Amino acid sequence: MSKKTKTPQKRFYRKRVELFRLIDKIKLWPSRQGVLHGIRTIEKMGEQARITTHCNRTFVINNSRNSRAARWLRNKWFKRSCSACRVPDWKLEKYSATMFRRHQGSMLVDQKD
Repeated sequence: MSKKTKTPQKRFYRKRVELFRLIDKIKLWPSRQGVLHGIRTIEKMGEQARITTHCNRTFVINNSRNSRAARWLRNKWFKRSCSACRVPDWKLEKYSATMFRRHQGSMLVDQKD
């Protein structure tokens, strides 16, 4: 008996979404060395946020649409995933199936707004 592996459903998000909304949704962070970390918590402090990863590293980030991290997330540029964060394979497959388009997809707008 062979298991059928299901291909992940493609998800479409807008290309110019705010960084905080994108990180809230996908829960991944690319560090400057190209390591993809899993996010444990996000503390928003106005236009900045403190991200804590599963490997207990903290990053203070700005809410920018065209920052290095936002571009790396949209273009899926990373060397490897963090071994300490242990990002599961299903999450990496889901992330690889995510598409970022300019005129199509979710704006990731909160229902409260």
